[in-house]
Amino acid sequence: MDPNKPVDRRRFFREGLRGLLRPLAEAVEPLHEAAKHLERMEQLGKDPVAQTSASSVEPRPASSNLDELARSVALRPPGALAEQSFLDTCSRCAECARVCPAQCIQLDTTGRIAGGAPYIDANVMACVVCDGLKCMHVCPSGALVPTALGDIDMGTAVWNSATCVRRNGEDCTICVDRCPVGSVAIELRGDRIHVIPEGCIGCGVCQHECPTDPKSIVVIPVAAKSAPR
Repeated sequence: MDPNKPVDRRRFFREGLRGLLRPLAEAVEPLHEAAKHLERMEQLGKDPVAQTSASSVEPRPASSNLDELARSVALRPPGALAEQSFLDTCSRCAECARVCPAQCIQLDTTGRIAGGAPYIDANVMACVVCDGLKCMHVCPSGALVPTALGDIDMGTAVWNSATCVRRNGEDCTICVDRCPVGSVAIELRGDRIHVIPEGCIGCGVCQHECPTDPKSIVVIPVAAKSAPR
């Protein structure tokens, strides 16, 4: 401070008070954020106690929110171009649906669902990753591109422990046992289902086979990662 400059007493005491209160404010802020987090979990129907008992695991969205997110963007057949390119390129000829042995590929001719382009509803039927991946090879427009199994990225499965029957002590491993890709995509670790994002191709078999309603494991389509919130 300049010794020749008059002292502004009000400013002096105001700055001093701010300095005293700053540590208190910094201590309160985390508590405020924690309170907001608990409130959000309660709104989602989650159990804060159950979440804190697994503090090493990142909390998952409530199952209803998973379903909402999964349905907000369509799950496309394997080998699909990026969402907008897929919509622009696809001719809606339905050849992919015709050759699909699992009959999992659907088209809405009204255009109201999934932009009228091929999509998969894993709750109805999942992609079984058939031998030859026929849909990719019959696509005349190039909207589906022949892709090696390990490079397919339709989406990523997300497990919700809060609604899984394992929470009640049932030894269910259907999602693990039925995965056509195997342990590179999903496995049981201790008492928890662990999805390996790098290995999961998003086929939706785990979601289709899950016995709970709503589903405790849901595929989030790859397009949802870049979709506007």
